[in-house]
Parts: sequence; structure tokens; C-alpha cells
Amino acid sequence: MDSHRDSQPLRSRRALTEQHHHDSTSSAAPAQQGPTPPTPTPFYIPSSATHNSRPTAIYAKSDSHRLLHSSKSSRDGSPAGKHSRNSFWSNIGGGLDLSNGENRVLIGLTILGAVVRFWHLGRPSSVVFDEVHFGGFANKYIQSRFFMDVHPPLAKLLITLMAWISGFKGGSFDFKDIGREYGPDHVPYLFMRSLPATMGLLLIPLSYLTLRALQTRPTTALLGSLLVMFDNGLTTQSRFILLDSPLIFFTALSVFFWAGFSNENDTPRDRHGRVGPFSRRWWLWLTLTGLALGAVVSCKWVGLFTIATVGVLTIVQLWTLLGDVRVPIPLLAKHFLARAVCLIAVPVVFYMSMFAIHFAILSNSGEGDGFMSSEFQHTLIGHGMEDTFQDVMVGSHITIRHLHTQGGYLHSHPSTYPGGSKQQQVTLYPHRDDNNIWLILNTTKSDDIDPETHSPPTPIMNGAFVVLHHIATNKKLHSHDIRAPVTEVDYQNEVSAYGFDGFDGDANDHFQIEIDDVETDTKGGHKDARKRLQTLRTKFKLRHLLTGCYLFSHKVKLPDWGFEQQEVTCNKNPSKENAIWYVETNTHQALPPTAKKVNYRRPGFFKKFAELQAVMWQTNAGLTDRHAYDSRPESWPVLKRGINFWVKDHRQIYLLGNPFVWFFSTLSVLAYVGVRALLILRAQRGYQDFVHTQVVYYDKLGAFLVLGWFLHYFPFFLMQRQLFLHHYFPALYFAILLSACVFDLTTSMLKPRIRLQVAIVLLLITLYNFWYFSPLTYAGVWTRQQCENAKWLRNWDFSW
Repeated sequence: MDSHRDSQPLRSRRALTEQHHHDSTSSAAPAQQGPTPPTPTPFYIPSSATHNSRPTAIYAKSDSHRLLHSSKSSRDGSPAGKHSRNSFWSNIGGGLDLSNGENRVLIGLTILGAVVRFWHLGRPSSVVFDEVHFGGFANKYIQSRFFMDVHPPLAKLLITLMAWISGFKGGSFDFKDIGREYGPDHVPYLFMRSLPATMGLLLIPLSYLTLRALQTRPTTALLGSLLVMFDNGLTTQSRFILLDSPLIFFTALSVFFWAGFSNENDTPRDRHGRVGPFSRRWWLWLTLTGLALGAVVSCKWVGLFTIATVGVLTIVQLWTLLGDVRVPIPLLAKHFLARAVCLIAVPVVFYMSMFAIHFAILSNSGEGDGFMSSEFQHTLIGHGMEDTFQDVMVGSHITIRHLHTQGGYLHSHPSTYPGGSKQQQVTLYPHRDDNNIWLILNTTKSDDIDPETHSPPTPIMNGAFVVLHHIATNKKLHSHDIRAPVTEVDYQNEVSAYGFDGFDGDANDHFQIEIDDVETDTKGGHKDARKRLQTLRTKFKLRHLLTGCYLFSHKVKLPDWGFEQQEVTCNKNPSKENAIWYVETNTHQALPPTAKKVNYRRPGFFKKFAELQAVMWQTNAGLTDRHAYDSRPESWPVLKRGINFWVKDHRQIYLLGNPFVWFFSTLSVLAYVGVRALLILRAQRGYQDFVHTQVVYYDKLGAFLVLGWFLHYFPFFLMQRQLFLHHYFPALYFAILLSACVFDLTTSMLKPRIRLQVAIVLLLITLYNFWYFSPLTYAGVWTRQQCENAKWLRNWDFSW
């Protein structure tokens, strides 16, 4: 009997409850008397008895545990004592106790899954949809060129690893055009695609093991894993160089490890501490859960929803322990600290370590520099800056940067505005360029003194009136009462560069320096930076003398005629952060080489990490433009709109799920919600449904999976950014597991042979729909008439 206590903790609880309440009032009528029914609780709460510190009272063997094994036999149709305690599955614990036959099932699922996931993996042999981005990122990793992406690096690093192993050198293929053929450039795209395909394959046996860890029948686990295998959406998404397959795999891995940990947590601890809480196996499952959570959030921030799911269940576990007066406070603190370390610290360290690898690889300047601060850019090879003079003088050649938007340098070029004054454009430009250099002058110019060579030069003090002369085009920074080119509002004026040979300028070229005491950096005792203009340290505003407006920039891009550079205006009511500027470089012919110089402070890892997280968040939130194939969350469960990945010669890759799998899973979620609402109403009327272990078991199981589905789905309703069908896939995984559990419940009273027949019917329907939509999965021939015939609902929008 003892050999099976570890592998069946949940059923042990169910059998124990059944024995304890065998005399309770039937749920068929309202209770007249008898014990109050136990309060239903979410899935996988700890059994308080297993955590008591008095082993002689807790670890005693009882008849209730013997009842467990008869329950196990009755559910699975095999004797409980059949498996040896020394088997592989018994040794790893986690509530798994698979037979040799199930091992063969797992092998068969893996082989069949490999056929489904890898079939015609090389078709098409050209760039597909977001391979433009993620193949391109692998290319940049190999070249060590810095880039900015809204997603954390783990999945991209894994894809890059496959490219590097296969000999891809980078630089020869840029992945920029959908439909561009890989063959002529010998790109190892098959190896790169094999990484997500392998993770899509591993998802299949993992779903089987998860359902078994959740104590469902082998038939149920097999059906659930086949539903995962034959979903067209999951199959399509796992066949290309995309991030969603690793994301879903690590989501599923987190769920599996958590289920295993919860089973181990509910196993009574033996006298030697080999099983149960704080045993080696218990620590292993808990640590693996933390590592999986770190991995999922390191693929995409959607992984935070997985962390939230495990977090809610952890709180429930701890709350239940807190309510058990037999658990001493020191033991409760030990449980709390163990979970804090493994479920908070471990994921955080894992997540940060991925960015440490990211920074170590991307050591060279690249296309993503412009998103980052000047300090950050200074750490990249090829973007470092030599020491520059500290004090800005009249006659200095300077470059001026905008502080907050990271749009870049104050810039001008020979192109003119198509409207307004039609004078020369002034913009923000993110890269270093000779067109960023300005000569700073007094408004009162003396013909007898050359400010660029006059010695000693005059410092620029706070409140000084200056003129900024654009050296490359021989024009001056200028503003006037004309509306800005894009932001056409009354309080924003156009900023231009104006002048010509022989013209000394006018009062519209005059600006006043206003030093900002708060933003100015005075660390190290450099208080003079608040009194006079100093390179890097002094943060200042430029107020236009005649109109009173301030030089201003915001995250608004000019159209093609402005080369999509950032708009610069003169704002009469500016937000403070968008009107602050600073001098980055400063040279002056009259300053001796020994004059004081400054440079950026090199940020450490933690500062770079924090900055990149902020930029990722801001960039992600800014993805609000509409896309031809974007969709809203309410349309996902019914597959209203998919995504056109690739099309050529009547062959198409179109991301669309298996309608039967999606509708079945959606109805399963609605069924649980409806039945749970009914049970609440019945409990309010006095019915004691929860004295039945089967009701309690399926309620906890459903609550666990619906919680996961909800937390991976509902947050998207709060987002205003671009969303696509593939954002639903993590929630879909929970819904598919729930649909398997609904099958387990609805067939629980049937004979095994009939239950198997029902499963076969469901599988045949799934297979037919998978086959029918397979041309969209494997780039087969697909016509418009097939499209019309394939619609399950009239409002399906295939967006052809």
C-alpha cells in the first residue's frame, strides 16, 4: 500500500473525503440536518494534515489510504498495486504513475506528432509573415548588431542558436521581404524552423503528462493530446521562425511542473523525508516550476499571465495553510519563503540572465541605437564618444539632443517644408551626422571679433540670448507665427532653418537659454552647471524671444517628405519633459587641449536592464496602428479572423485553428461557468452537492483550468495595441485541456469501451476538420470557392 501513496495524492484526498461523508445527506434534496457541506476550494490546495509538525500523528497509515487504491483501480480499470515504486514515474513523483502501455502511447504520440509538425517544413522556401522580424533578429545577433524588440530575448536566442549551429554567418540575407526565396543565399531556414517545430512537437506529449498529473483517465489524456496535435492553428504557428511556439511550450511546461509540485505538496511526508513537503522531490518540482516561469516570461511578456496563474494558486495554498491551526507559524514561514525563492527569485534571476546574454552578444552599434539613451549607446562598440569640452562657449560647435523622447539630435538638411513657410526643415534625427552640428553665437555680433577663434572665449550663461547657426547649410534656427507642419494647432509654431548669403538674420532667430535646475546634473559638486551651459550636465530650454514659445519635440513623425524624422515645433504651452535639451558634443578652436572635458558615465547592467524594460514597454504600448489582419479578443474563440502568412500561385499559409477544437474548447469554458453558477444557486438553496468527491474533484479541476484560460485571455481586452489571433494560443491551451476534462466528466459513468468509442468519434471529427483545412497549414492549393465553403459562421472574415 505504501508504494502508491506518493503517486496518488489527489485521489487519496477524494477517497478520504468520500469515506468521511458517506453518511451525509444526499444532494437530491435540500438538507434537513447533518453536517455542513465542505466549502468548495480552487484546485490543488494543500491538505493541512500533511504539513503538521507532529509526525507520529500525521504519518500514521490509515484505512482511508487503502480506500484510495480501490478508487484508483475503479477509475483506471487496473489494480493499484500493479506498478513498482522503483519505476521511473514513481521515482520522479509529481502524482505520475504511468504504466508501460502509457509509455508506448507517449512514444506513439511523439512519432505521430513529428509527422504532423514537420511535414513539408520547408514549404514555402521563402520568408513567411513575421519571419521578416525574427529571422532578421537572428541575423543581427550573429553580427552582434544592437537592435530593439518589444519581446524578451530567450526565444530569439534559441532560434539564433539553431542558425549558428547550422553555419549561418549573418549579413548575407536580411529577411526584409515576405516571399523572398531562401535558397539562392543558402539560408539554413529548415534548421531555424525546426526549433519552433520541435517545441510544438513536445507540446503534445507534455499535454498528455499534464492531464495525467491532473489525475484524469489515460483515455482523457490521450484525447486532449490529440486535440493539441491536430489543431491547425497550433500546427501552423509552430512551423515557422516565430516566437509563439516556444511561448506556448514554456506555458505548458509551467502548468505541468506546477501540477506535479501540487501533487507532491499534497503527498503525506514520510518519516525519512523522501516524499512530501520539503523533500528532495518537492524542491525539485517547485524549482522547475520557477525555471519554467522564468523561461515563459523570457519569451514574451504574455508569460506574466502564466506567472499570475501560478501566483493566484500559490496564494490559495498559503491562505489554506494559514487557516490550519495545526500548522505552526515557523513551518508556515518556511512554506512562504520556499515559494518566494523558487517562484519569485528564480524567475527574476532567469529573466535577467537572458538579458545579460542579450547585452553580451549585441556589443556593436546597430539599428536599435536610436531607441536608447545616449548613455546606453555609449556602451556599444562604434557608438562611443571621445571626451568633449565641458564648458560651452560663444563660438562653440555643438550637437544638441532632446532629453526625453530619445528622438535624437536637433537636425536640419537642405529639404524644405512642402507647406507653411516652405523654408528648410528642422527635425530630430537619431543618428550622428554632420547636419547635427550648430554654431552657437551671441545675438549681439561684433564684426571685429571672430567668435570661433577669439581667446579667451566667452561662456554661455543662464538667461543668455543666443543664435544657433547651422554650419552645413549656412542657415539659422528660426521660428515664426506659422503653424507646425504636422501638429497644426494654434499653440505650436513651425521651426525652420532660414537665411542666405549676405543676410545677418533677424529677431526670429533669437532664443534664450533657460537652465532647468531639477534636470541638470550636479553630481560630483558641479553646481556651476546650473549657472552656465555645460556639456552633458546642463539641461535647458530654448525660449523664442519674439513669440515666447519653447523649442519642443514629441513622438510625431513627419511624412515621407520629412524622411519620417521626428517633428520639431515651437510650443507656447509645452510639457516640461518634451522641452528639455542638452549639449552632447562641444568643440572650440580657442580652448586649449588641457581644458576640462566630460563624457557619459557608462551605465552598469542593472541600469541598462531597467532602461531597456522601459523602452520595450513604451514601444509595445505604441503599437496602436491598424494592421490588415489584426483582430480583437472577442472574435478569437470563434475564429472570426485569422492571419494571412503567405500566398503565391493559389497556395496559401493562413493561420486558422481547427474549428471543431476551438468551438469544443469554447463551449467547455461556457459549460463550466454555467454549471458552476448552477451549483452556487443550488448551494444557496441548501443542496449539498459538494459532499460528493466527484463534484469536488471536477470543480477544482475546472476552476484551475478556467482560471488559467481567463488570466491568459481577459487582459487583452484592456489593451489598445495591435492584437492578432495568435495572442489567444496560451489561453487556447488551457481551454483544450478543459475540453478533455469535460469529456472525462461526461463519460465518467460510461463503460470504458463506450467511453473509448465516444473519444474515437470526437477524434474523427477533429481529424476531418484538420484534413479539410490542412492546405492552409501546409501551403497547399486553396481557392476562393474553398474559402467560401469552409466558413463555419457567416461572419468569418478570411480577409482575402
